[in-house]
Amino acid sequence: MPSPPLLALEDLSKRYRPGGAPVLDQLRLELRAGEYVAIMGESGSGKSTLLNIIAGLDRPDSGRVLCAGTVLTALDDDAVTRWRRASVGFVFQAFHVLPYLTVLQNVALPLDLLGVRAARRELRARQLLEASGLGALATRYPRELSGGELQRIAIARALVHRPQLVLADEPTGNLDAGTAERILALLREQLRANAAAAILITHSRTAARSADRILRLEAGRLHALAAQSDT
Repeated sequence: MPSPPLLALEDLSKRYRPGGAPVLDQLRLELRAGEYVAIMGESGSGKSTLLNIIAGLDRPDSGRVLCAGTVLTALDDDAVTRWRRASVGFVFQAFHVLPYLTVLQNVALPLDLLGVRAARRELRARQLLEASGLGALATRYPRELSGGELQRIAIARALVHRPQLVLADEPTGNLDAGTAERILALLREQLRANAAAAILITHSRTAARSADRILRLEAGRLHALAAQSDT
């Protein structure tokens, strides 16, 4: 018998304005622990809106989001914030590292926000940096690093607190092809090591191929995309 889904989206609907065309239209998705899904779609198709709703940063007009059996859409903002801080890791195209913190401090930040003791969070952050090939850069500042190094820091930071769910929004959009390939390999490796489920939002077919499943968001719903498709 298959395991129950870690994440379930049930009939999500969302409009940008009352009476407007739906951006999400009774959308459904199930994602199991350890599964890695890529979502593609045209600009403006609602990919970032979907990611924001999953993370609890936005609310659907109707439908439910469940994670590990908890109905997130029924929680108040404070409860959703606590869940997101403990259970979600974000990877963004723009990195969003803090320039006034060292590499080690940036990676350890989610643990700091969770109240983990300094010695434990430093040990865990150093473990992730070593796994990411960045151990020698722990005391450097972001301004001293390349785009590929910054993105590896962002991945390490997203995974340092062992989240259930990783949400990656165009994480390779600012990178050359070779660096993007290495970043995606690192992400996949770390997802497996942490048994985390992940959703990758991307325009890149090459990036999407790193996932277990490729879906396309079109007309407010998700559709399976054949592996040999070009778009």
